Amino acid sequence: MKIKVYNLEGKATGEMELSDEIFGLKIKPEVVHGVFVAQMNNQRESWADTKNKGEVRGGGKKPWAQKGTGRARHGSIRSPLWKGGGVTFGPLTERNYKTKINKKTRRLAIKMCLSDKAQSGAMWVLENFDFKEPKTKFFVNLLKLSPLKEKTFLVLTPGKDDKIIRMTQNLKKVKAMRVEDATVMDFVNIQGVIASKGGVEQIEKIFNK
Repeated sequence: MKIKVYNLEGKATGEMELSDEIFGLKIKPEVVHGVFVAQMNNQRESWADTKNKGEVRGGGKKPWAQKGTGRARHGSIRSPLWKGGGVTFGPLTERNYKTKINKKTRRLAIKMCLSDKAQSGAMWVLENFDFKEPKTKFFVNLLKLSPLKEKTFLVLTPGKDDKIIRMTQNLKKVKAMRVEDATVMDFVNIQGVIASKGGVEQIEKIFNK
């Protein structure tokens, strides 16, 4: 599979061969969905907490006599039957939402996401990110030259690029990170992918192992 390569002026300067083992896979939505849900669960924090019958304050005295009142029998106002009483099987902060993700499955899901972006024309490859200055306006001007129709972008760099991070940190619709840090959640939540030739080479180096 081939993809066009552009310079920082938005002009096509050539083509680059993409690995079919990464960018030419058949997409299986159930695989991507499974990893996405697992990663969402792993970010989830348990904050809701309820008290059971033994933790509610008060209720040591029997509300009324066992017999003779014509009312139902009750032993404590802490009973789950009473308003303000304990909660039966309520949520606790001790609950663990962590979901195990198989490493091979996670890597396969990421490759499917990359395949989807490349095959649907939502991937833009640049020669490099050698901007004159690390200013946001230069990156904004670059986005105006983009051949992509997408409105949100994930910028993948071959290593930590402080210049690109600085240029994009104030852009709400752009997220920059190293290739190895990208997750399925990033690919699903963002429409287009922008990478340099070095970034694509790093992707193939990591996922061809």
